[in-house]
Amino acid sequence: MKLFLNILLVLAVSNIYSQNKIEGIVTDASTNIELVYVTVYVPHLEKGTSTNENGEFTLNDLPTGTHTLLFSMMGYETQSIDVTIPLNNPLSVQLKPSAIEMESIIISTPFHKLQRDNVMKVEHKNVADLKASGAITLADGITNIAGVESVTTGIGIGKPVIRGLSSNRVLVYTQGVRLENQQFGSEHGLGVNDAGVESVEVIKGPASLLYGSDALGGVLYLNPERFANNNTDSGDFGTNYYSNTKGFSTNAGYKSSVNNFKFLFRGSLTEHSDYKTKAYRVTNTRYREQDFKAGLGYQNQAIKTAFRYNLNNSKLGIPEEIGEQSTNKTPLLPFQNITNHIFSSKSVLFFNNSKLDLNLGYVYNDRKEFEDHHHHETEEEHEQHEEEEEDDMLEAALRMKLKTFNYDVKYHLPKLGKFETIVGAQGMNQINSNYGEEELIPDATTNDFGVLATSHIHFENIDIQLGARFDNRNINVVSGINKSFNSFNGAFGIKKNIAENITARLNFATGFRAPNLSELTSDGSHEGTNRYEIGNIDLKSEQNFQTDVALELKNEHLEIFVNGFYNQINNYIFLSPNSNVIDNTPVFVYLQNDAKLYGGEFGLHLHPHPLDWLHFESSFETVTGKQKDDTYLPLIPANSISNIIRIEFEDNWIKKGYAFVKLKSTFKQNNVSAFETNTNGYSLLSAGLGGDFSVFKNELSVTLSGNNLTNKTYVNHLSRLKPDGIFNMGRSINLGFTYSL
Repeated sequence: MKLFLNILLVLAVSNIYSQNKIEGIVTDASTNIELVYVTVYVPHLEKGTSTNENGEFTLNDLPTGTHTLLFSMMGYETQSIDVTIPLNNPLSVQLKPSAIEMESIIISTPFHKLQRDNVMKVEHKNVADLKASGAITLADGITNIAGVESVTTGIGIGKPVIRGLSSNRVLVYTQGVRLENQQFGSEHGLGVNDAGVESVEVIKGPASLLYGSDALGGVLYLNPERFANNNTDSGDFGTNYYSNTKGFSTNAGYKSSVNNFKFLFRGSLTEHSDYKTKAYRVTNTRYREQDFKAGLGYQNQAIKTAFRYNLNNSKLGIPEEIGEQSTNKTPLLPFQNITNHIFSSKSVLFFNNSKLDLNLGYVYNDRKEFEDHHHHETEEEHEQHEEEEEDDMLEAALRMKLKTFNYDVKYHLPKLGKFETIVGAQGMNQINSNYGEEELIPDATTNDFGVLATSHIHFENIDIQLGARFDNRNINVVSGINKSFNSFNGAFGIKKNIAENITARLNFATGFRAPNLSELTSDGSHEGTNRYEIGNIDLKSEQNFQTDVALELKNEHLEIFVNGFYNQINNYIFLSPNSNVIDNTPVFVYLQNDAKLYGGEFGLHLHPHPLDWLHFESSFETVTGKQKDDTYLPLIPANSISNIIRIEFEDNWIKKGYAFVKLKSTFKQNNVSAFETNTNGYSLLSAGLGGDFSVFKNELSVTLSGNNLTNKTYVNHLSRLKPDGIFNMGRSINLGFTYSL
C-alpha cells in the first residue's frame, strides 16, 4: 500500500518538473553530411525518434539523470552514448560507415548495454531475420543461433536446448516475466507465438545470479514488439504460406503513441497439416494456434510503466505412428489443448541519479490432454464434433491448471565513480491443480524467494562484472510432503580489449536448479512420451559451475568469434528405464549423478572490400555431455557446421534487398546414452531472397525461401520421433509478405 501511495505521489508532482529534453544532430563521420532517418532510441525508457531531413532530432519529457542513447542506421556502426540531463548544449553525433549489421542493446542483462560493451556474451537475433530464413516457428528459428538447438515433436512442439541443456534447465522470459507453462513435459512446446516478438536474446550458461532457479543452463529472453515513437502510429498485416504442410500463419497489428500514452495490439492465426517427408506424411503433426497480444503504456519524467497481455491457445496433435495420409488441419487423438494467459507489468520509477525497476507477472496455464481410450466415437462422429471440442464434448484425460505470480524488484544505486550497482529481490508463488481423470503430478504450491546484488566496474581498459545471490524454494504438496531447497550463487566476469579490434571475455558463474514437481512426485503414464514416470522425493538440487571464454575480432570487413565453455554439474537429474512395465508402458525413474558438458562455438563473417554487398558467414558448434562414470548424457545435439553466402542490394524499386544460400551439415552423433541409438549425419540446403517495395505509397516486404531443397530424408538426433524411425520434414517452399499501413 505504501508503494502504491508513493507511485501516486510521483505521478501527482511530475508535472511541476522542468521539461527535460535532448537535442542534437547526426552526421556521417567521413563526409560530415547530415544523416536522415537515423533511429535514436533510449532503451530503458522504450522511447525513440528519428532524425529529420537536416539530421536533427529531439527527445522530450525525459527524467533527470543519466540515459543511454542508441543511434543506429543501416550501413553504419551503431553508437551508444551516455548523456546526463539536464543538458545545456545540443549533441553532435557522428556515425562511422560499416558493412557490419546494426547492434542492439542487450535487455536480458541488468545494465542494458550494447553487446560490444557487455561483460557477458549474449546472442541477439531479430525475429524478422529468423523468419526470412524460412523458420516455421519461433522454436525452429532459434536453432539458427550457434549453440542453440531444439528438442522437437513434429513442427508444432519444440523445446530450446542451450549447449546441451533443456527443459527446466533453460528459463524462458517473455514480456519481461518468467514463463511458467508446465514446461517439464518433454512433449510440451515453447508456448509462445513469434507474432509480436521483436527479437530473441540467448544467455548461454548459468544465469542464476540474474534469474534464480531454472536458469542453470541459460536463458531464452523474448523481447516484445516496441511501442510506437511519440505522437506516431502505424499498422501492418502479413501472412506466410508453407508448401510442405499446406500451412499458413497470418497476423495483423496496430500501435499508436499520443503524448504520454501509447498502446498496441496484434492478433495471429496459424494452421498446419501433417508435415511431409519424401516418402509419407507424418500423421498427427498438425496443429492450430491462435494468439493475441496487447499493450498499454504511460510515461512522464518520473515514471514509465507498461502493461502487456498475451493470450495463446494451441491445439497440438501428438504423433504416434504413420497412419492417415491427408492434409486435414484438425488434430486427431491424442492431442493437447493448451491455453496461456500472460499478464505483465513493467514499471520504472526515476529519481535524480537512481531508479527502481518493478516487474510483476501472472501466468495462467490450462493444459488439457486427450487420449484415444477416453473417447469412443467413430471417425465420422469425430469429424462431426470437431467444432464442438471447445465446448468440452471430449473428456480430457489429463487437465492441469498452473497459476504463477512472480515479481522482480531491482534498485539501481546512484553511480559511484567507476561502479554501477544493482540490488534486488525476486520471487514466485505457483499453484498446480488437477481437474482431469488422470493425475501425473499432484496438487502443490511452490514458493521462490531470492535476493541479489551485482556491480559493473568500468576501468580505462577493462570492465568487470560481479555479483552474489541467495535463493530459497519451498514445495508444499497436498499429500503433506514439504521440501525446501537453498542455494548461494555468484558470478564474476571480465572484458578487456587486448588489441585495437580484439576483445576477450572471461566469465565464471555458478547456478542451481531445484528439482521440479514432476521429478519429485510424478506417478503415472505420460501421454505422448510412451513412459510411466515415477518421481524421486529424495532428489537434491542441481548445482553447477561454468567457465566461459570468448574471443572476438572485429573490423570493417571481418568478424571472427571463438567461444569455449566447461560446465560441471553436481547431482544432475535424468530419467532412466528400470526394466519394469506398468499398463503395457515402460517405467522410467528419476536418478542423479554428477555430469559435465564442454564444447563451444566458432564463427566468422566476411564482407570483403570493395564488395561490401557480399557476405560469407560460417559457424561451427560442438558440445559433449558425460556423466561421472564417463557414459554419455541423453539428448545432446550433434556437432554441426553452417555456411551462408548472402548478398545485399538496393535500387530505386527495391529496398533492403537480399538473397542467400545456406548449407548446414550435421555430423553423425555417436556419443549417445545407454538407451539412445546413433544418428547418421546429413546436410540440408536452403536458399531465399526478399526485399521491401513501395506499393500505393506504403512498404511491402516480401520473402521467399526454400528449406531442405534436395528433399533429403534424415532424422535429427533431438527428434522425439527418432525411436520410431520417423523422418524430419522434407522440402518446403515458404512465401511471406508484410504490408505496412
